[in-house]
Amino acid sequence: MANSTHAHLRYNILDHCFRYKSYGFEELLKAVNEGIEELYPGESISERTLREDIKVFRDKKDGFGAPLPDGKRTYTYSDDDFTIAKRPLQKYEQYLLEAAQQLLSRFESHPKYNKLAEALIKFQDEEEQENDAKKILFYDHNEEYKGINHLKPLYLAIKKKQVLQVVYKGFKDKESSVFEFHPHILKQYNRRWFVFGYNKTKDIKAWSIPLDERLISFETLEDVNYLDSDKDWELFFRTMVGVTRINENIVRVVLRFYNGRENYFKTKPFQPDYEEFFEDDKQDQVWFETIINKELVQQLLSYGKDVEVLEPESLKKQMKEHSKAMQQFYE
Repeated sequence: MANSTHAHLRYNILDHCFRYKSYGFEELLKAVNEGIEELYPGESISERTLREDIKVFRDKKDGFGAPLPDGKRTYTYSDDDFTIAKRPLQKYEQYLLEAAQQLLSRFESHPKYNKLAEALIKFQDEEEQENDAKKILFYDHNEEYKGINHLKPLYLAIKKKQVLQVVYKGFKDKESSVFEFHPHILKQYNRRWFVFGYNKTKDIKAWSIPLDERLISFETLEDVNYLDSDKDWELFFRTMVGVTRINENIVRVVLRFYNGRENYFKTKPFQPDYEEFFEDDKQDQVWFETIINKELVQQLLSYGKDVEVLEPESLKKQMKEHSKAMQQFYE
């Protein structure tokens, strides 16, 4: 096995180069070391290590079995569809995955690690399908979601405090727009990711961009000072449902549930800071403070006839308008 220090990072860089570039050996070494430098400042690999990595890629028994022709001046896959991401885990990678699960078992009662443990279980289940094992997990995810490709680059841009030039075109826009963007946080909602930050071009501090086909491209702007955010993002999201914030008017919302649906809400509330009433005649009611936006209305509509908005009047009016519009479809 090649040098295991940041091996996975090297393999991902090489996989990208072999798929989309046509580098000679020296160019390849430079690309790998530049990638390592980003995450491991001051570290690099030697020519010998790179040659060992290339052997791992070509090895059909203990490596990736990559279609990487020998005897050429440049390194590129002969099969455009090949990627190591589609290959089963190697033995030592499977060992590392199992070791990670064993390590996490020490902290299984700590909620801090719940998401990571869940991700490892999902990953292992997917890997076992390669060996025709019986599928155990069936989880909710968006098969067509391509925006996940933007997640890592944007995460790194936030960590490195990089300013971006973004090209964006909304579904209803006739032309794309270009603006200077200072990314601050990433937020997931309804199986979709959004990046929030400062849109300097429009001078809006909490601008959100969905990570989907509307985000056409983005690139780093050099020699531009990054502006940090002073916003309490946790509080920002706890006073709203979803990701759309068109106003700052926080109101008290009171809901009454029917057919026992309050129990469903309490086990998976769309507003985490809800409160229950102590009066016996209000056990089917809850209240919380939030802004009114389209995501709140959508969540309420998902309960159909099993929820009634008692407060505020403005939200009751919106629900009534939606009910009338839907009724016209079935007349």
